[in-house]
Amino acid sequence: MSISKDDVAYVADLSRLSVTEIEKENFAKDMSKILEYMELLNQVDTSTIKPLEHVTELTAPFRKDVALPSLDHDLALKNAPDADTDYFRVPKVIE
Repeated sequence: MSISKDDVAYVADLSRLSVTEIEKENFAKDMSKILEYMELLNQVDTSTIKPLEHVTELTAPFRKDVALPSLDHDLALKNAPDADTDYFRVPKVIE
């Protein structure tokens, strides 16, 4: 299957792109080559290949879910730019 300059112009119009005549010719050639390669890939026999969920067999490392002591209340408020005795103060965002 080959791509024509009219096909490139149509796709460019849908994408709201302006392309010159030279770009249309170049894109048509490049896209045709891509489609030729895809046809070549379609001819490869993959009937004996097991489908993959992922390309690699990497497993995600998980850490143990261990409860740790939380940050001390006074220490957390000590680092706040604005706080009263019990809470953080933040700028008002809703009027």
